[in-house]
Amino acid sequence: MGEFTGVDFMLLDEELSDEERVARDAVRSFVTSEFLPLVQEHIRRDGSFPMELVPRLAELGVFGANMQGYGCAGLGEVAYGLVMQELERGDSGLRSFASVQSALCMFPIHAYGSEAQKERWLPGMARGELIGCFGLTEPDFGSYAQGMRTRGERSGGGWRLNGTKRWITNGSIADLSVIWARCEEGVQGFVVEKGAPGFEARDIKGKFSLRGSVTSELFLQDVEVPEENRLPGALGMKGPLSCLTQARYGIAWGALGAALACFDEVVEYARSREVQGGPLAGKQLTQARLADMLTEITKAQLLALRLGRLKEQGRLHHAMVSMAKRNNVDIALQVARAARDLLGANGIVDDYQAMRHMVNLETVRTYEGTHDIHTLVLGEHITGMRAL
Repeated sequence: MGEFTGVDFMLLDEELSDEERVARDAVRSFVTSEFLPLVQEHIRRDGSFPMELVPRLAELGVFGANMQGYGCAGLGEVAYGLVMQELERGDSGLRSFASVQSALCMFPIHAYGSEAQKERWLPGMARGELIGCFGLTEPDFGSYAQGMRTRGERSGGGWRLNGTKRWITNGSIADLSVIWARCEEGVQGFVVEKGAPGFEARDIKGKFSLRGSVTSELFLQDVEVPEENRLPGALGMKGPLSCLTQARYGIAWGALGAALACFDEVVEYARSREVQGGPLAGKQLTQARLADMLTEITKAQLLALRLGRLKEQGRLHHAMVSMAKRNNVDIALQVARAARDLLGANGIVDDYQAMRHMVNLETVRTYEGTHDIHTLVLGEHITGMRAL
């Protein structure tokens, strides 16, 4: 596999700061030289993640990269997005690991935790010494998170949690889980530490997609959580939904990375593949498909960059994130499918990346709000009416 160069048809590198380019290029080099040589070994297993790379990810400042203080890198939002892009260029599972650690676990502690909680957990998470997960989705409630059945009740000086969470990335390898539960006062967030009596994580096996990622089910049976583990600033659905906005922002960039990987691979393949007396790249239908890929990738890059600048300015609206997540994941899946098709029979073997990215993106299209859910978010924003 040759060195990855990326796509910059509209000269977007000129719009990036030195910090943003350095952050992107550092993670780009790591993914090419250290992650990609390992990925197939973990994909062939039943859902393993290369935990040996966690210290390197921490060294690169990936965890909580866009947060200030507590050992975090303090990067801007565009730099953070570019980091997510390069991680997913390696694999959606790699970006998911970092995204859950950062946007879904570190963010709520940073945004809604007490100073003592931030000092207690965030530095270790930034160093990759503590791994986190996010417990919102339940077996019967995915997109409709408001229907959650997990309950939190006051117990002595703390809380007792009961419920089940499903499709939880990092679940069984997490040292701490941010669990959202319905309480008398409203939905609240709790940090449940590994080994708590009554708490169990079981891995979900048999996945066709995201095989390089650990996905689990969490069981909470009379789990006692001390008051100091309750996130005091989070009350109501605004807490978990704000976390999802952070994660969806990273996905909008991350999906671009998968598209870039597939495009780069198929262009090189088409140039060298001989078909009917000439290179595949010299055929009209091939060039038409590559032109469509380049156009959609470039449009998605412009959308992601604008989204990042608005986020840095504090002008981001969650419907904007829905548009970017919906569009960028969809075009990435289209690019992956077209690339796999152009690779012909070679596209179904693991010497090539397109099939791996294609099946991963089927999951990315579903989680953090399905394609259709984000369609409805945009529809409500346009009309002012919630569709039934």
